[in-house]
Amino acid sequence: MNNILSLLLGAFTIMTPILFAAAGGLFPALAGTLNIALEGLLLAGAFTALAVFYQTSSIALAVTAAAGASLLLSAMHAFTIFKLRANVFISGLAVNLFTGGLCVVLSGKLFNTRGVVSVHEVHMQPYWFTIMVLILLALSWLAIYKTPFGYRLRACDKSSEALLSLGINVQFYQIAALLISGIFCGIGGSFLSLRLGAFIPGMSSGRGWIALVIIFLGGRKPQGILAAAFVYGLVDAFSNRIQGIFNIPADFVLAFPFVCILLAMIAQKCIGTYKNSF
Repeated sequence: MNNILSLLLGAFTIMTPILFAAAGGLFPALAGTLNIALEGLLLAGAFTALAVFYQTSSIALAVTAAAGASLLLSAMHAFTIFKLRANVFISGLAVNLFTGGLCVVLSGKLFNTRGVVSVHEVHMQPYWFTIMVLILLALSWLAIYKTPFGYRLRACDKSSEALLSLGINVQFYQIAALLISGIFCGIGGSFLSLRLGAFIPGMSSGRGWIALVIIFLGGRKPQGILAAAFVYGLVDAFSNRIQGIFNIPADFVLAFPFVCILLAMIAQKCIGTYKNSF
């Protein structure tokens, strides 16, 4: 029983930052402007949260600042896409690369180190972040399916010409979706660094990319990404447990969650193709 409870707690811990990023990335995905900058936004939130906590010792201020930093990066990303007419994927990759380098530079300026930055003990209960992301996901469901904003947001991808004919600014909703994803990722990034009480360069460790997969594996629906994120967290937590029990090569254990996601994507595609054939 204790092992099962420990496994579930581990799954929720692993799931939380990914679910923040996936919940935020869901909005641009529905608006037809996929945000592949989730990785960089998570990293920006992680660094900003730790830097602000170091100065203020306030978790609330640290989380707020993290959301603000990622929001600013998202605004820059949106400006590049819609005003400078840059390719959305190139701009997203630029944000990821820019953030990784910027965090290292700022770490050297603020903390005189380009490696790990640690602070005094952070008295934070991780489950509060899990509760927060579940609440935000529920609010996202309401916003997407029960409000005019959500109807128009979804129409940006499927019926943008109809919106334009009604005099509705499609770009406004796409920019709003990108900004929302920045806020969500900032909070998710703050969870990463505050839980450890440290910032490690590259500590997002591909979670932004995993979140993108989770969005589509969950059918671009809030309830779907919740299920997909939990299953991924469960598989990852399970792989961490079996590493110390069985004599399995570490590389295989680390790759196991990604192999499961790949198989799930293939299965989803096969099922979709099979249904469409009838």
